[in-house]
Amino acid sequence: MFSARDKCAIAGVGYTDYTKNSGRTVRSLASEACMKAIEDAGLRVEDVDGIISYNFNDSVPAIAVATEIGVPEAGYAVDFLAGGNAANLIVLSAIAAIEAGLAKTVVCYRAMNGRSGFRLGGGRQMAAHGITQFTAPFGWITYPQAMAMWCRRHMIEYGTTNEQLGTIAVTLRDNAVLNERAMQRTPITLDDYFNSRKIVDPFRMLDICLESDGACAVVVTSAERARDMRHKPVFVAGGAYGGGPQQGEDLFDAIRWPNHSHNYAKYISDGLWKSAGVGPKDVDLALIYDCFTYSIVMQLEGFGFCREGEGGPFAASGAIARDGALPVNPHGGLLSEAYIHGFNHVVEAVEQLRGQSGPRQIAGAEVALTTAGAMTCGSAMVLHN
Repeated sequence: MFSARDKCAIAGVGYTDYTKNSGRTVRSLASEACMKAIEDAGLRVEDVDGIISYNFNDSVPAIAVATEIGVPEAGYAVDFLAGGNAANLIVLSAIAAIEAGLAKTVVCYRAMNGRSGFRLGGGRQMAAHGITQFTAPFGWITYPQAMAMWCRRHMIEYGTTNEQLGTIAVTLRDNAVLNERAMQRTPITLDDYFNSRKIVDPFRMLDICLESDGACAVVVTSAERARDMRHKPVFVAGGAYGGGPQQGEDLFDAIRWPNHSHNYAKYISDGLWKSAGVGPKDVDLALIYDCFTYSIVMQLEGFGFCREGEGGPFAASGAIARDGALPVNPHGGLLSEAYIHGFNHVVEAVEQLRGQSGPRQIAGAEVALTTAGAMTCGSAMVLHN
């Protein structure tokens, strides 16, 4: 279990524009976001000695970015071959490196040309080996196809409805209207949701996250050092990574999963809250990984904000609105702000806890949850100011 409560903090954040066509290399995007995060912390590049990222063969190595921005000695440079499940893991790994004495100040980033370049939503080239020989013939190729099966199982088990999913899409778009960096800021209604193009049953276009070009980054350092930097530190109270039994050999190996009506969150929830010394009732806002509307439903249940089977009604009740009991994704999330593989959730959490989110600011925000992952494995952190 994570045992470094409040020993480290996020001291800086940075991000590029989020667009459909950046017209730039991924390394250029990564370097801009990292430099902005370093500047935001009030540091110089010379103060950085670690750099971490994650990718799906669609980004640039951490050491290449360290070289481009001029880090004099990157004693800790790591790349995770991972999906959105690693968005919090790289921050937790930075903390582990700092605690182990491998680095003092670590920049974590995610950069991608996810629309104009390699498209995660564009399907995969399948080869008849491993699990793919069993999934590809039945159309289990893209993420929407895979997640649609999870969603349908939840609908069968608990009666979750498309109207409840639509309310999530509408709520997050309403948040994005107030966010200048969001890619989609046009308000939508439930009618717009139901009129949007069907992609794979039960998902419509507005159930599915954006494809985006962009990058974002954060600076992680010890709590002691962070207190002397430009902004009020945002402390990492707790964290967890993992999942349940039968995670399989790759992200599409969910046919092994014992119960598709819940995901990784159910299995890491206890460790997360114990590590942080708080519980769901203490959270002021939640940045929940929303690659699909339905992934919010599973995580609301898995992390204990409502009982199993009640995620849909909970979301549709207004509880996740900005003025609700649990504001979720006030920046618009991956559905409406941008899909930077979930790392933009960490940036939003930090800005909210600093009180820097302008018209979408959640009043009195002191404790935030960030999550990452939709299927068999994922990560989460509890942050506070």
